[in-house]
Amino acid sequence: MVRVTHLSLDPAMRGWMNDVRSYVPPVGLGEVMRALGAGVVVASRHPGFPEGTTVTGTFGVQSHAESDGTGVLAVDPAAAPVPTHLSLLGMTGLTAYFGLFDVGALRDGETVLVSGAAGAVGSVVGQLAKIRGCRVVGIAGGPEKCAWLVDELGFDAAIDYRARDVNRAIRTHAPDGVDVYFDNVGGEILDAALARLRRGARVVICGAISTYNATEAPPGPANYMSLLVNRARMEGFLVFDYADRYAEAVTEMARWLGEGRLRSREDVVRGSVADFPEVFLRLFRGDNTGKLVLQIAD
Repeated sequence: MVRVTHLSLDPAMRGWMNDVRSYVPPVGLGEVMRALGAGVVVASRHPGFPEGTTVTGTFGVQSHAESDGTGVLAVDPAAAPVPTHLSLLGMTGLTAYFGLFDVGALRDGETVLVSGAAGAVGSVVGQLAKIRGCRVVGIAGGPEKCAWLVDELGFDAAIDYRARDVNRAIRTHAPDGVDVYFDNVGGEILDAALARLRRGARVVICGAISTYNATEAPPGPANYMSLLVNRARMEGFLVFDYADRYAEAVTEMARWLGEGRLRSREDVVRGSVADFPEVFLRLFRGDNTGKLVLQIAD
């Protein structure tokens, strides 16, 4: 039995509410909302998880969760704060790591463009690319987020999509084109990025938050023929496909975190399980910077 202390709020949760064929079954009406979380074991008959162990897992939006141990991971709160184990050292960081390095096949010194750059995954993607000596351009909403990307995370440039023409800004900050575009938002920004691909570019489809609440099917990208002209590829992925390599990625990112080469920022909102719906909506208003976490008050 786990007392849930922190809930991970992720854009993917919106898709889990749709009754459509997807990579996981939809959450049914009346069921506990699916969610990753962290907590403390308060009762146990499992030899691998004694009472008092801090753990992460898919516990759902609830104050307590029962588990047989499947998919549960013991973490060390002394090594990093608990919210960090849901962000940089959790699924968020793993998504950025495998999406950029494996799907994006990043090479040293390339130009990387990332949308949703001030969000949980995008902010890690940019930092990982900088570790590989790449030029990194982020797209985010608002001057504060753009300043954070450049001044604190070391991005080479940031584009405020609310204030600038994104097409023109990409041409300015990536004059020779984009080698890897890591997409978290879809829609018009994806189209703008497709127009600036270099030969052999890779487009990584991680998410499309701009379309998740659409009441009609959004139009496909108008600039998709750029993939043909530039001999580029566009590929979607799921982090779960890399489960057998999670430990490898977490070990490397924990080392970079300890060396100060990676920073983890969690936007922690303190509240109750009942506050989940309103806190979740912050994702779609763009109110969060970094990883959004709901801390369940005692």
